[in-house]
Amino acid sequence: MIPDDLDRLVDKLDLESKVRLLTGATVWRTPAEPAIGLEPMVTSDGPAGVRGEGWDERRTSLSLPSATALAATWDESLAQSIGELLAIEARRKGVHVVLAPTLNLHRSPLAGRHFECYSEDPLLTACIGAAVIRGIQSRGVAATAKHYVANDSETDRLTLDARVDERTLREVYLAPFEAAVQAGVWVVMSAYNGVNGVTMSENELLAEPLKGEWGFDGVVVSDWGAVRSAVASARAAQDLVMPGPDGPWGEALVAAVRAGEVPEPAIDDKVRRLLRLAARVGALPAFPAPSPADPSAGDLTTTSTLNPSADGPTTGSAAERPDRALLRRTVAASTVLLRNEGGLLPLDPARLTRVAVIGPNATRPRIQGGGSAGVYPESLVTPLAGLRTALNSHAEVHHATGVALGGLPAPLDVANARNPRTGEPGLLVRLLDASGAEIHAEHRLTGRLPEPEGPIHRAAAVEVRALVLPDRAGPWDVAAAGWGRLELTVDGRVMIDETVPRHTDDPATVHLAPPYRTRRVTLEAGRQVEIVVRRELVPGGGRACVLAAAPAPADAAAELTAAVELAGSCDVAVVVVGTTEQAESEGVDRETLGLPEGQDELVRAVAAANPATVVVVNSGGPVAMPWRKEAAAVLVSWFPGEEGGNGLADVLLGRAEPGGRLPTTWADRALAPTVPEQGVLEYAEGPHIGYRGWLREQDSPAYWFGHGLGYTTWAYEGLCAPERVAPGRPVRVRVTLRNTGRRAGREVVQVYLGRPQDHERPVRWLAGFAAVTAGPGERVEAVVEVPARAFQHWAGTWRTAEGEVSVLAGRSAADLPLEAVITVSYS
Repeated sequence: MIPDDLDRLVDKLDLESKVRLLTGATVWRTPAEPAIGLEPMVTSDGPAGVRGEGWDERRTSLSLPSATALAATWDESLAQSIGELLAIEARRKGVHVVLAPTLNLHRSPLAGRHFECYSEDPLLTACIGAAVIRGIQSRGVAATAKHYVANDSETDRLTLDARVDERTLREVYLAPFEAAVQAGVWVVMSAYNGVNGVTMSENELLAEPLKGEWGFDGVVVSDWGAVRSAVASARAAQDLVMPGPDGPWGEALVAAVRAGEVPEPAIDDKVRRLLRLAARVGALPAFPAPSPADPSAGDLTTTSTLNPSADGPTTGSAAERPDRALLRRTVAASTVLLRNEGGLLPLDPARLTRVAVIGPNATRPRIQGGGSAGVYPESLVTPLAGLRTALNSHAEVHHATGVALGGLPAPLDVANARNPRTGEPGLLVRLLDASGAEIHAEHRLTGRLPEPEGPIHRAAAVEVRALVLPDRAGPWDVAAAGWGRLELTVDGRVMIDETVPRHTDDPATVHLAPPYRTRRVTLEAGRQVEIVVRRELVPGGGRACVLAAAPAPADAAAELTAAVELAGSCDVAVVVVGTTEQAESEGVDRETLGLPEGQDELVRAVAAANPATVVVVNSGGPVAMPWRKEAAAVLVSWFPGEEGGNGLADVLLGRAEPGGRLPTTWADRALAPTVPEQGVLEYAEGPHIGYRGWLREQDSPAYWFGHGLGYTTWAYEGLCAPERVAPGRPVRVRVTLRNTGRRAGREVVQVYLGRPQDHERPVRWLAGFAAVTAGPGERVEAVVEVPARAFQHWAGTWRTAEGEVSVLAGRSAADLPLEAVITVSYS
């Protein structure tokens, strides 16, 4: 679509029509404009799956490995394939714009949304993020680079002011977004926070460098609710306000334009960008977008998965489904083997008779992080199920919980509740008017309901009813959640009657995580009870409602004893530990890196009972591991998505190599704070985040950025780099290495640069990487392309200092056996 075409369309619209297009028509849709043939565009959260419009567990999605897992692959080709799969899912659900990837950095391991971001390193984040963008947009769906910029923690995230010096902004936090623009991204999302005193929807950084220097020609969409002004944000380079239909622009912006406070050409530019996006994604049929790749071609998915009218699960078994095979392969490729003493892994199925799988996460794993990125998976393979399937003909697989996790009871679902009206597994949800009369009823599959359906505008209350048949006698915890008045009854007996005032404006909390109210009740085994929650709908309180019930946590000592006894009776013990939704979720940062609820004690006890203990860490980001030297093997499986159990079994049994390398440093403490002081969060560490910061510390982290073992060993034998290079020129570095083990394997060769004479720069920084594969005894050469930018620093413009630069190559930020020196010189 050429600029004159866009201008002709814009000229057909009056001011009111143009302004109307710049605020969402609904929570997830942009407005249509029949006068110019513009159709609505549908947006959807998407970093780890495409949910579609709204929250409905009956409309399932593929649940992908978390962003941290994808970055752990250090594999741009695989990341691009995952991007294509996101686009295919988007097209199946009628989505034009996927709100991914998240390009913020792991400034602190305490950040609650760590799992949704790729890495602590700007280069690795840029490479993986750009690959995902290319994959998504190759299928005619828009990717969204978010959250621009310095949105790297959750505490007071709506209002905090990140104070970042210009050099650090350019070299670190803006770098992945610059790479996204170079990759051709069609949408950029402005963040909630401010940077250097100005909220991002009004910040000059949207104009420069984004639209000016970098030449971004797409749409700047706000994070949901992030635009808080009419004039200041409209005068900035903000283009689209979400959600709608209400917002700060509308009539106020029309009035501001007529008063001369906002120039109308600025409005025209915003509309022009919106129309360009619509043409690209096929929402402006008069100007067809270039044909994307044939969605039924390639090796990602089956034709049935691509049915754009399908609302339910896609069909076919995992063995028949290339999309599930891709997810399973990604799980293995992302799994990081931190420790493998004595070569315990891989396990030999022929030598196993009894296997213990221990831990609450073994049967209820976290496959995704909490918050707006969540999806409803079409199915789920747990670690226990994955191992039982893989060892079906070889060994008995037994489970013990091992630790009684406290926290909140799980929402009721089809496994433990029935609809009292129909008897079907699930729950009955009703909308009630002010008199208590039913105006809508529906059958649902879960007691966690962010958005009950029906004529919500006419409703005064939401009611959720379920029949529960306790499988054990004794104390049970029943819970309800929602804003406004909550009433929970068990067989007509009032257990909760309380008004819950809204205490936050954070949409992730208001709409997805209302506070729970819990009571304990004694139930009889086999005696059915009806549990009912009624939640008042209050202005600004959203629709979210939760009904939960579960047996009270078992005796901790008994659980631990049973796990230890099981471990001691088995050939190997696999302990799956991890975080909870309260620990890693959008809207809240962690206060500690420690595992919750006695899991450290569990690992130590099991490892003492069985020397052949493998610990699997099921988390989105780093956790402290005080027992790491007591366990024979330690794996990080991240939030692996719905194929997690199968991918983990592949790795444990040697069907696939643990291909992951850490995208972030794992330590027992955080170097950077996440809590602002008086509204200001100082990025006082400058560019020294992650491994860069640890290189300046007296002690060392548990595991360095880039670390990860495979099932073979490697010898680094030679590094070849040019002796001299002119400023502004890329460099090709060649690294020779040899597979010294007995298995074929894959190695990620990492190249770092350093300038010992430049104390303002980090000790060293990642400059490039390349993966190689080789058979036993085979020698191979890795060719690493180091871009010119790796040699540059920001000083009002990009500059390259002359002098010597160290080039180091190896397996992690601290394991770099090879070194050379390049002289940068104009002569």
